[in-house]
Amino acid sequence: MSAPRSKQQDAVRVNFDFRRELAEKIEGNLASFCYQCGACVGDCPAATYSEEFNPREIMLKVLYGLGDELLTTDSVMWQCVNCYNCHERCPQEVKPVEVIISLKNMLADRDIVPTPVDRIIKTFEQTGRTTQVSPAVNRQRERFGLPPLPAVPMDEVQKLLEPAQKEGDQT
Repeated sequence: MSAPRSKQQDAVRVNFDFRRELAEKIEGNLASFCYQCGACVGDCPAATYSEEFNPREIMLKVLYGLGDELLTTDSVMWQCVNCYNCHERCPQEVKPVEVIISLKNMLADRDIVPTPVDRIIKTFEQTGRTTQVSPAVNRQRERFGLPPLPAVPMDEVQKLLEPAQKEGDQT
């Protein structure tokens, strides 16, 4: 027979530092309004095809401030396809997808990015597109009567990718 658990062992300590860090990435403290109804799971394609991904569970971990469980090298965040179904279904307008995108940004800030995602990022930084445009793409566009893809204004893309200047920085 095992020893009885103390109330101290059952207590969950909310990590407010993690919640504050997340709040800086998103529109304030949206996650606090989640009351765990589960509506976000209903039309979620990632939850449908993955046993690990569940936006309601992610939101619960955010509520508890369990960043150590969410921001891991094998994070399920990358399974989210950003379809916004959870956002449309949420009766509290919590925007779970925005929370998940912010968590992805926090993962990227920690250099925790899967190789395929890293390739897409590098391609975008170099070309302004998320995929390489091959001659086959141009032939297909021509076949459907579409004009060639316009050039990407890389100078504008580079400006968007530059880190934001800190307040008071005169450079």
